[in-house]
Amino acid sequence: MIELIELVGFSAGILVAISSLPQLIKSWKTKSTTDVSLLWLIINLLGQITWMTYGSLKGSLSLVVMSFITLLMVGSVMGLKIKYG
Repeated sequence: MIELIELVGFSAGILVAISSLPQLIKSWKTKSTTDVSLLWLIINLLGQITWMTYGSLKGSLSLVVMSFITLLMVGSVMGLKIKYG
């Protein structure tokens, strides 16, 4: 059974992961990413990789899973940034 602390971790992770969704949807629909900072994307991606590593070392499933999902979301925005500038 998942511990309460992991449920809190998953809840926080879900909120952080979906925070990228509005930008991803807007960028996809408008085919424009001019207002998205490339530096922010790079720092965020590096941060998610670091959180995944930390979560693995701590044995926190919620931290690893939710950081991976956030990495995918931010990575998708990065892909659109590369594609559409």
